This record gives sequence, structure tokens and C-alpha cells, in this order.
Amino acid sequence: MAELATIARPYAEALFRVAKSQDLAAWSNLVSEMANVIAHPEVKALVQNPAMTHQQVTDTFLSLLKSPLNAEAKNFVATLVENGRLIVLPEIAEQFQALKNAEEGAADAEITSAFEMTEAQVKDLVATLEKKFGRKLNPSVTVDNSLIGGVRVVVGDEVFDTSVRAKLQQLHTALAA
Repeated sequence: MAELATIARPYAEALFRVAKSQDLAAWSNLVSEMANVIAHPEVKALVQNPAMTHQQVTDTFLSLLKSPLNAEAKNFVATLVENGRLIVLPEIAEQFQALKNAEEGAADAEITSAFEMTEAQVKDLVATLEKKFGRKLNPSVTVDNSLIGGVRVVVGDEVFDTSVRAKLQQLHTALAA
């Protein structure tokens, strides 16, 4: 998908410059919402329908967004539609988030737990992980029963796996060697 990344980069960088001069958090939420909307199969089909004019696609897509839209957001969507790039929004959102994290000295942390975690448990875990990784983390938590117990954390290309499944695999490897 290097091609999509190359296409998305200038859009993400331009949008990030605009967002930095305004409200970065609001723009981040809006870009994520746009990516979620375009990911829907029916919206993709609508965007790729050759019978729809650019204006119809733009108006329909903007009407699907719940966040308040300023002139820059409307122009951004119109530009993507005119250039046939609206479908690249998920990659643009990913690169935008990476730029935002770099600006804030933060990183996204994908936390996978064997069991549902309370908000307090997530907060405590994130505080511990921030000390370990030395930066602010933006957690997203999922549940995977196959871990048996413990958690698995992915921050960028670093993996911190304290799950029972991982320990059993290590034990199996040690015994088989």
C-alpha cells in the first residue's frame, strides 16, 4: 500500500498545517470521523458511482458527518472529490494522526486484554506504560479471550506481551529446544 501512502502524504501534511493553526484536537476528531464514514461500503459505492457529479458526492458526504464543519473542512472534502481521492481518507487520517503524535511527543498504544478492563485499570496501565516507553500514549483497548490472561501492548513497532498465551509459547519453545 505504499502507493496509497504516497498519494495521502501531501493531503495529510496540508491538513495538519491547517489544523495546527486552529484546533488540532477538533481536526483530529473530524479526520477520524471522515475516515470512518468513507470506510462504510455503501458510502464507497456512492463515491465511486460515475453517475454522481462531484458536487453531489461532496454534498452527500458532508451531510453524513456529525461534526461541525468550517470552510476549510468543506474545501478539503471538495478537493478530495475533485481529484478522485476521497477513497484515500483512511490513509490520510492515519498519516494525520502520526503527524499529530509526533508534534505532541505521543504514540498510539494498542492494548489487547484477555478480559474487559475498567477505566481505572486502563488508566493505571497507561501510566505504567508511559514510564516504560517514555512518552504520552493514546490507548485503544480491545478484548481477546485467546490471550488467556494478561495484556499485549503494541506501541509503534514495539511489542510488550505479558499474556499467558505468550508465556506458554515461550515455555513450549524452551522445552522443545
